Amino acid sequence: MQFNYLPTLYAQIALNDGDKSRALEFLKTTAPYEVGLAGASSFSTDLYPVYVRGQALLALHQGGEAAAEFQKILNWPGVVGNEPIGALAQLQLARAWAMNGETTEAKASYNTFLALWKNADRDFPLVAAVQAEVPK
Repeated sequence: MQFNYLPTLYAQIALNDGDKSRALEFLKTTAPYEVGLAGASSFSTDLYPVYVRGQALLALHQGGEAAAEFQKILNWPGVVGNEPIGALAQLQLARAWAMNGETTEAKASYNTFLALWKNADRDFPLVAAVQAEVPK
């Protein structure tokens, strides 16, 4: 709670309030614990600090640093399991690449994300928004 869950919640609240730098401050304490804790329960918040840090870096227009955070999530699929951030990290990675002008990498990440959602309802808002975002 103290080293992962609460700092991540505080960081997300700061990010929602537009205080991106403060969000990053809250997440400093999570670094040693962000890929898991020994003996953790089945309720896992592992890698959520990494995801929120990536979001804060995107908001600060630091695409390269954000991409590195989202890539960490993709590098640990066994830790992520079936948590939503596993798929969302792919989308955010695409956005980070696009922010840096890395169009080939961005397109590949967008395509990977959309492939994960290929069986979703056609009018599912997230998929529709991403499909509209891709050509831009």
